[in-house]
Amino acid sequence: MDCNGEGVLFIEADANVSLDQSGDALQPPCPFLDELLFDVPGSSRILNCPVILIQFLSAIAEMARGRQSPSIFPVWERHVLDARNPPHVTCIHREYDHIENDQGIPFSLDDIVHRAIFISPSLISTLRSRYIPPHLPRCTDVEILTACLWKCRTIALQPDAGQEMRLMLINNARKLNPPLLPEGYYGNGFILSTAVATAEEISKNPIGYGLELIRKAKMEFDRECIKSVADLLVIKGRPHFAVDGTYMVSDVRYAGFKEVDFGWGNAIYGGPAKAIPIYASFYVPFERKKGENGIVIPICLPAQAMERFVKELKNLLDDNRSSLIMSAL
Repeated sequence: MDCNGEGVLFIEADANVSLDQSGDALQPPCPFLDELLFDVPGSSRILNCPVILIQFLSAIAEMARGRQSPSIFPVWERHVLDARNPPHVTCIHREYDHIENDQGIPFSLDDIVHRAIFISPSLISTLRSRYIPPHLPRCTDVEILTACLWKCRTIALQPDAGQEMRLMLINNARKLNPPLLPEGYYGNGFILSTAVATAEEISKNPIGYGLELIRKAKMEFDRECIKSVADLLVIKGRPHFAVDGTYMVSDVRYAGFKEVDFGWGNAIYGGPAKAIPIYASFYVPFERKKGENGIVIPICLPAQAMERFVKELKNLLDDNRSSLIMSAL
């Protein structure tokens, strides 16, 4: 790294519009993304990891407000996540299953559409009252929501009945207690937990079936799981996770994007600009123009599958309000 001390370069643009005129438009999928956001060469290592990104943005924002140095310095202790010697896998990691003829994303990217759905607290209450089985009373809002999305998405994609479908959850190793990673750790610290079932099992069983699988997968995340996956990556040569039949969700509600302040106040929207095509969505905090708080979820699917997905979700919620779908590209 060559540090020339010139600071951070900003691109300035003027427009004869105000944020108030945008209404609820400042949420994914963000329009004119390619026209308005400069793709800095070599920035993907930071931008593709939300925790590194928020630490980087917070540091830049602090210095933009006058600090001479960031309040949290970057720490480069990558050895904390090194594999053991000798490496030995002690947990089951279904996310790295070898799939014969894994085609990755089995759709043309020319046919996909982006949507954003808004889930209000009242809709969460509806899901909890209707679909949580008696033996899982303590499941979280995100768990029941994820189970519903997994079911609707699986039905919408119409895979073969026997195809294995994977629901991958992103776990943040920084939240372990006692801490595994030092404060300011500048590296990926997320571990995947995976629930697996056939398309028929997800589609035909009640929501509680997928919910139980999701909770079981989450409970398997601990310090031993982290060490085990580090060993697996060394033994198998850092394989990519299975993509065929995969749906990945990441909860970034508490990442802190909206709190980043460069000197002109907090952000109106802070979070991913859109879903990752076909296989990944994010849970992002959002406040509507009228003051209603909830979760906005970017979804990306082939056009016909998207129509089926929206229909299934509305049937599940018994809610035909057009306000469920906030935006589209």
